[in-house]
Amino acid sequence: MKVNVDRRKYHIKAGDTVYVTTGKEKGRTGKVRKVLTDEDKVIVENLNMVKRHSKPTQKNPAGGIVDKELGIHISNIMFYDKKNNEPVKIGFKIKEDGKKVRINKKTGEEV
Repeated sequence: MKVNVDRRKYHIKAGDTVYVTTGKEKGRTGKVRKVLTDEDKVIVENLNMVKRHSKPTQKNPAGGIVDKELGIHISNIMFYDKKNNEPVKIGFKIKEDGKKVRINKKTGEEV
């Protein structure tokens, strides 16, 4: 059985600083911890926190209530430019050597 794999290029990568445009975290910025490609979501450090109840396990013998970060849809975030302190759109450009790089659409600088 052949599995159809989606090979989209996302404008956000792990380690980027992002700005949240909608939702309960609107206006806040944070660092991307993980990109969930199968769900089109990103996990941002200390944003979209929820409480989850967990049973005792060997890793967590006490169990109890645990704070957890949930994903934010990739359409609800923008790349945050630290130089200009503002959210910006990201584009792609192919260099002369054939390498594809991300660029800031406002200034044209490489990200």
